[in-house]
Amino acid sequence: MRMKRFLIGVVALVAIGGCSFLGRQLFKQPVVTLRDVRLVGLGVFGGNLDVVVSVYNPNDYQLDATQLRYQLFVDTVAVADGTLTDRQAFRSGDSTIVHIPVQFSYNGVNAAGRELMQTGAVDYQIVGDVTVGSPIGTRTFPFTSRGRFSTLNSKLR
Repeated sequence: MRMKRFLIGVVALVAIGGCSFLGRQLFKQPVVTLRDVRLVGLGVFGGNLDVVVSVYNPNDYQLDATQLRYQLFVDTVAVADGTLTDRQAFRSGDSTIVHIPVQFSYNGVNAAGRELMQTGAVDYQIVGDVTVGSPIGTRTFPFTSRGRFSTLNSKLR
């Protein structure tokens, strides 16, 4: 009887391990790319940005985002962070544009502002993670995207 229970336990562990392995093989990590950063407002103490990212879903099934956490850096200074909890659907084999509203304070961007005034350009980076639901379970994956903002053409590079 003990041997029978032992064998059932081993078979269960192998089955669970196999499902986990299969799930990892079937899931391809989405690709998050920073597309644009737009200044949408300035105030006495800071301003608002619209950070635009593109999320490409390489999987053969839809992914449903339940959370997106981010941190925005200008040069090496963290100027904003937050969490979006709006549900977003990422269709199979397609890219979806996501707008992230970001508030910043002037205190956080002083050094970057000086560099922008002196050189006309500044590096930026957005890092974070996205939690998605799929037919094989919930997964959280990190992302990082970098660029350079230039006042000469007001475009991201």
